[in-house]
Amino acid sequence: MRQSYQTFLIREWQPSDRALAAEVIRSVLAEYGLEWEPGGADLDVLEIETYYWQTGGEFWVIEQQGTVVGTGAYYPIQRGQNAVEIRKMYLVPTARGQGLGRWLLQQLEAAIASRGFEQIWIETASVLQEAVKLYESSDYKPATGVETIRCDRVYMKNCGESKSQKAL
Repeated sequence: MRQSYQTFLIREWQPSDRALAAEVIRSVLAEYGLEWEPGGADLDVLEIETYYWQTGGEFWVIEQQGTVVGTGAYYPIQRGQNAVEIRKMYLVPTARGQGLGRWLLQQLEAAIASRGFEQIWIETASVLQEAVKLYESSDYKPATGVETIRCDRVYMKNCGESKSQKAL
């Protein structure tokens, strides 16, 4: 995976990105008053190889002018039907408001669909209002069964499902 969007480069995570990706996520969580949980909900960021690579998932970083400004990832889960969970979709403030989040979500969805998965799940917190709006406007439907302590919302979408396809 190596793609560009405006002045951003989206590429596969490398071990040298470990601390940089963790710092992006920690700083965005702090911005919204959420706790960084290196021994819990954020352990996957510190152990990408175990949580993503060894399970058939992917973890991407977003760079702008050589600086890591965001992350996005998914891995298979034992929930729903042949499902994955999109995780760690975070952008620093300077990377927001340019359509990058929506584009990143679409790229993740395309990668997931191309690998034959049927459902996409996402957990988030209501305080992350921009994320909630993005998921709801991208045809994710509220679901039940939040599994992450700091999250209070869970959404699900069937792969390939969009408003334009429903209209046909």
